[in-house]
Amino acid sequence: MALVQLDLPDPMALRGRWAALAAVQAASGHGERCRALWPLWHYDDGHGSWADLHHLDEGRAVLLGQDRNDSETFYAEASDFFEEKETDLLAGAPEWWEPPVRRVRESELFLGFVYGFDGNAWYRADYETEDGFTSVGLPVLATALTRGKILATVRRMPDSEGGRPAFEEIDALIDADGEVDAGMVAAVGPSVGWDAEAGAAAARGFLTA
Repeated sequence: MALVQLDLPDPMALRGRWAALAAVQAASGHGERCRALWPLWHYDDGHGSWADLHHLDEGRAVLLGQDRNDSETFYAEASDFFEEKETDLLAGAPEWWEPPVRRVRESELFLGFVYGFDGNAWYRADYETEDGFTSVGLPVLATALTRGKILATVRRMPDSEGGRPAFEEIDALIDADGEVDAGMVAAVGPSVGWDAEAGAAAARGFLTA
């Protein structure tokens, strides 16, 4: 069965945005929601929806995850658990997609989508069912989405006083591509309750490659 090609950014093109978001989440006390544990980059929304990017050799990668409400592709164990028809997320996929999938299944997590990057383009299995990827709303796919998530995180801080960082300060954090220092993180957050050192450390975790 032929795979379906997807229009998504190259994995390393996501690093600056993912690192910036990780910095802000860590500074706000929620570093578990967005972090790098090479070769894995993790994001979750704090409500059960998540996406993981697994970096493999030769520039390849696997992006997988689930939206807890909108993923309707019941793969493997999820098909039995929910008594729903299974969608084979690995139909037609090369063997190198399978190890990240196996890691998730061993963690007893359900999968809604599995996308593979072969070094040139992204692909998924051919199915019509809603897999939940769009609903997860992975912010790092675009600068505007990342900005919005960063702003929302800052505004939720108790001492933000309704303030917001300038786009220039957020974009500087993104453009650093992981080479982030505490001053850059401090510039986007409130003066109280904001751990800029933790944020900078989280961002620099994305430099491992």
